[in-house]
Amino acid sequence: MTPRFDFAAARRRMVEQQLRTQVILAPGILEILGRLPREEFAPVAFRALAYAELEIPLGHGAVMDRPSFVGAVLAAVGPAAGERVLEVGTGSGYLTACLGATGATVHSVEIEPALAARARRVLAAVTPDGQATIETADIHAWNGPENVYDIVVLGGSLPAWDPSFLQALRPGGRLFAVIGRPPLMSARLYVRAAVGEGMSARTLFETRLAPLRGLPAPREHIAVPPRLAEARLS
Repeated sequence: MTPRFDFAAARRRMVEQQLRTQVILAPGILEILGRLPREEFAPVAFRALAYAELEIPLGHGAVMDRPSFVGAVLAAVGPAAGERVLEVGTGSGYLTACLGATGATVHSVEIEPALAARARRVLAAVTPDGQATIETADIHAWNGPENVYDIVVLGGSLPAWDPSFLQALRPGGRLFAVIGRPPLMSARLYVRAAVGEGMSARTLFETRLAPLRGLPAPREHIAVPPRLAEARLS
């Protein structure tokens, strides 16, 4: 008989050997990552690799992001109980669950119906009392409400900055995005000013991330960045 894989032990190793050494995370975030069963969000064929530091294919051109990347996103945006989060690109639903486990209310938009349906099933089974909903839609054609979210997280990269995503943010809200094309891609945190139309931006780290699905053709994409103030953000 083949020994059963010990996912709980793998989860502990992920936290202690990967996340504590690679990413500076608050205790609350480490607790969430050490509690949620990441393997449930991975395709069955790849569950034994759920806690390895690699991307896992989900099909439809999507991947499940590396554990350290998920931790870095959570550390960057710092979700808190009572906040509203817009996630663009649900993928596996793992980051969706992590965001919701902080007590934030999460609205996730996924362009691929099969991925959205699977993520809904897993979320319902793993976090039945969670505060996350998943909508199947193309974010570029989505007429969602403006200025209502405290946090926006883009689950795919943009070849160039697109300021339209800031429309969903409340004053003082923050947005996580990966900008650029391989091999030069930067994770950035944008913060909308509490008063007026200003905004600050900070480059967090260099990384790689698959493009956001459903992007307009390159010639139609907004390639001119808005006026940004590089700032040290607390």
